[in-house]
Amino acid sequence: MLSYHTCPLATLGGKDTGGMNVYVRDLTRCLGQMGIHVDVFTRSQDEHVPHVLHDLGFGNRVVHVPAGPEVPMAKRELADYIPQFVDGILKFADEKGIRYDVIHSHYWMSGLAAASLSDLWVGAPILHMFHTLGAMKNRIARSDSEREGAYRVEGEKRVIQRADRLIVATEAEKAQLQWLYKADLHKMTIIPPGVDVSHFYPIPKDEARQFIGLEAHQRMVLFVGRIEPLKGVDTLLRAMSCLKFQSVLHPVYLAIIGGEPDADPDEMTAEMVRLQQLCDDLCMGQTVIFLGKRAQDTLPYYYSAAEVLVMPSFYESFGMVALEAMACGTPVIASQVGGLAFLVRDGETGYHVPEGDPSALCD
Repeated sequence: MLSYHTCPLATLGGKDTGGMNVYVRDLTRCLGQMGIHVDVFTRSQDEHVPHVLHDLGFGNRVVHVPAGPEVPMAKRELADYIPQFVDGILKFADEKGIRYDVIHSHYWMSGLAAASLSDLWVGAPILHMFHTLGAMKNRIARSDSEREGAYRVEGEKRVIQRADRLIVATEAEKAQLQWLYKADLHKMTIIPPGVDVSHFYPIPKDEARQFIGLEAHQRMVLFVGRIEPLKGVDTLLRAMSCLKFQSVLHPVYLAIIGGEPDADPDEMTAEMVRLQQLCDDLCMGQTVIFLGKRAQDTLPYYYSAAEVLVMPSFYESFGMVALEAMACGTPVIASQVGGLAFLVRDGETGYHVPEGDPSALCD
């Protein structure tokens, strides 16, 4: 299994960690329970972390392959090191005397690595899952800095051609691949990701609120996810400002889980800086709290304590966070885009709202 740009064991809530990390990790563990051996290859981002870890259980391993500097890097800088990544995988397999039966790649850069490996491992089919699509991100980009380069879109086209099977989460993603990339419909199989209900389940509200330190009279709106423009957190901040102005559900506050809000200013992401400035401009300092990253085993408490989870995204190929919240019995207000339109049943498990519309979200 290939997860080139991010490790399935990485701390969630960072710039490049989220639902895909959870998906790869849990899928690997489930395959292990079925007696299927899996090695997950990812780029090494820390020379002090052992190159081989067995933390996935059932004999399955995470292999950190040196490819470029062993430090965290922006995704835009990683494509040049894919050949080194492939060479490292080949060396590992040769040293261990392993012949893999299937290559399962995640995200477009992993797909390019899979194509190179398939040229040498004749007979090993490629199963690929994109998780996000460059062409879709470009359709909703609000600035040049949010746009994906042509190299990514062309790389995705190559992966589509080389993959033996494309795994998609929803009918919407299947349609996007056919519409934007002319992908062969017969290559695609829809397999919606699931959620571990032994981990995500309803916790009594009083217990959950006490665990996270929420006072009895407070009501919490929750956001969980990466801090990046396409997540639409600015829309949520403006909606909360509207809610505060109307004095509805007072006292209510917004908890934002994700990112590193307490990082040094020169190390903080541009989006985090922008959102904190917007929060100040809206005089929401007493209403909004940036919690930063939270361990996954604490998330069920936050979901269960919240009145509602909000996902105001401009684009979501699936939306694992929504599924986790609903498994905890918490309703979801979500933009009617991508996987969220499929996951959230309007008026039943939550509500759909137009993306980028603070007034509609406030209502």
